[in-house]
Amino acid sequence: MIPSPPQGVWEIGPFPLRAYALWIIVGIIVAIWWGEKRWVARGGRAGVVVDTALWAIPFGLIGGRIYHVATDWYRYFGEGRNPVDALKIWDGGLGIWGAVAFGALGAYIGLRQQGIRALGAFGDSVAPGIVLAQGIGRLGNYFNQELYGRETDVPWALEIYQRYDETYGYSETIGRSTGQVLATVHPTFLYELLWNVLVALLLVVIDRRYRLGHGRVFALYVALYCFGRFWVELMRADEATLVLGLRINTIVSVLVMVLALVYFWRIRKGREDPSELRAAGDTGDASEDESPPLAGR
Repeated sequence: MIPSPPQGVWEIGPFPLRAYALWIIVGIIVAIWWGEKRWVARGGRAGVVVDTALWAIPFGLIGGRIYHVATDWYRYFGEGRNPVDALKIWDGGLGIWGAVAFGALGAYIGLRQQGIRALGAFGDSVAPGIVLAQGIGRLGNYFNQELYGRETDVPWALEIYQRYDETYGYSETIGRSTGQVLATVHPTFLYELLWNVLVALLLVVIDRRYRLGHGRVFALYVALYCFGRFWVELMRADEATLVLGLRINTIVSVLVMVLALVYFWRIRKGREDPSELRAAGDTGDASEDESPPLAGR
């Protein structure tokens, strides 16, 4: 059995250190670092990914929260609910499709601010890092004891403990563990984490082999992620919004996967010329031949 962490928040003086936020931050750092390497390897100027992230990250966080609140509205509105909780992003709750959509809008604005129009090449550069960051972020769900699967007795089942907090009382997510096991469940956070790591590796290998461009790596990331997310959603047992008897994220996974595959099939083949990744007058000397192995040309 896999034990759950005894708590997801540590009080350090007057400041709470939240595992959910910590792992998201770690994932963002990894995504920016790796995306920068891949962007330069394709011929782009160093620093573009960092500068663009200043737009994409806040847009992505806002979009992810909007999607989560819109699809899980019952958690925040109605009798006995506090709408202000919808703003408490640090307590968990980000929808990946809202984050990607708004993050792409932020990236577009950030690139245009720098005089760069190659949004597709940018997406191809950051795609492996983004899906890896999503996997890292799932560790936050592990610490929060949330988004787990149905009960099971498989050897790798996750133990869900009862937690207690002086303010909120007994719950699964808030406070410290009492040691009482409430259930043993499928560790869907781990399934998705492993799938995301595999997708990141596949994207690098396929990109190197076929030299994809014009947003096709990003489209492949979306399609592969949605394929794995579809099966993970079928294993989930937590409360969720249902549409026609199905979890809404199951339906969205299929629709987004189909759209991504259509884009991948229809968009122009080949890779952009390195000059397309630079602003007018930019004479950066980055070269694909100088790219480190990890950059995944």
